[in-house]
Amino acid sequence: MLYVTPALTPKDRQVLDEVDALRDGLRLQVRQSPAKWTEGLRRTLTAQAIAGSNTIEGYKVDSTDVEDLIDGEEEVATSAENKAETLAYQHAMTYIQSLHDAPDFAYSKSLLNGLHWMLQGHHHPARLAGQWRRRGVWINEPGDPESAAYVAPDAEALPGLMEELVNWLNEGDRDTHVLVRAAMAHFNLVKIHPWSDGNGRMSRSLQTLLIARGGVLAPEFSSIEAWLGKPGNTWEYYKVLKRVGGPDWSPEADASPWMRFNLLAYHQQSQSVKHRIDRSNRAWIDLADHAERNGIDERQVTALHDAALAGRVRRARYQRAENLSNQQAVRDIRALSEAGLLESVGNTKARYYVPGPDFPADVLERVRQPIRLVDPYDD
Repeated sequence: MLYVTPALTPKDRQVLDEVDALRDGLRLQVRQSPAKWTEGLRRTLTAQAIAGSNTIEGYKVDSTDVEDLIDGEEEVATSAENKAETLAYQHAMTYIQSLHDAPDFAYSKSLLNGLHWMLQGHHHPARLAGQWRRRGVWINEPGDPESAAYVAPDAEALPGLMEELVNWLNEGDRDTHVLVRAAMAHFNLVKIHPWSDGNGRMSRSLQTLLIARGGVLAPEFSSIEAWLGKPGNTWEYYKVLKRVGGPDWSPEADASPWMRFNLLAYHQQSQSVKHRIDRSNRAWIDLADHAERNGIDERQVTALHDAALAGRVRRARYQRAENLSNQQAVRDIRALSEAGLLESVGNTKARYYVPGPDFPADVLERVRQPIRLVDPYDD
């Protein structure tokens, strides 16, 4: 028996309708935005999801550094362990995103174990990867390694529970909203806890996979992993998992608090993404105007846009984004630096560029304005 999808309250349905409206608006905005920075936005959101999910597990890499690692940059100021965890998650996330329109797709134990290997294979065989755990496991209370917050089902029960979960993923609650199904997939998998390690990231990845297969909006615009990685939200995440799941496997429990928590996450993540798209659009328009007035090549707006939104840009990233030769990219970045629009930091391979003294101050002021997120449940 799995945890059952709870009935939504009228307020839940109202929040879900608002999320749908936000997602529909985001889809239109993405279609109407310049392709050059839309691809950069997808990369940024993916990096934030990876950074957020890994942060929950104690692997701390800034999302900008995650972007650099995704781009193949080696000189990133973080540990070898953090690099390995980041790249493993990036490989799994790339595969998940690619499955959004895969024909003849079906969930299976092999698919889940394969994703787990992508995430955890670099730990094998010290920590079994790609296979169900073979012994009992528990989750410690945060900050108290001697106290168990949750004891997972016995290893002998895993084949049956995972068979039931896979069957539900393929056939269960098919008339239920995809975001609701995705939330329940996350909850059931994290509570079954079928692997010796990496269960949290796998459960969040599975939620993202269901969203991707929903097809309404690209998963990088809908994943809640970045939202979950914020410290206050991470604490609430642990609290609601404990409140609903109890100290051991209890599928008869009411999962309504978990569903409400996820609907809040979907809503606020959509707000955040809309804010990012709005300020990115505004920055692109303003920087294009500045370039035209000052005789700057249109392609160089890409470098300025990255510097404004991410706080820095690397020459190699700009070169790939504009499909330039190394010589062209070097010349463009040098020209922007000589104009005072960019300023170099670091040396050789570790060098990157930040907004310089003559970067349009009004653009930077607008992109740095924070958003005040609305709680849709707060009447």
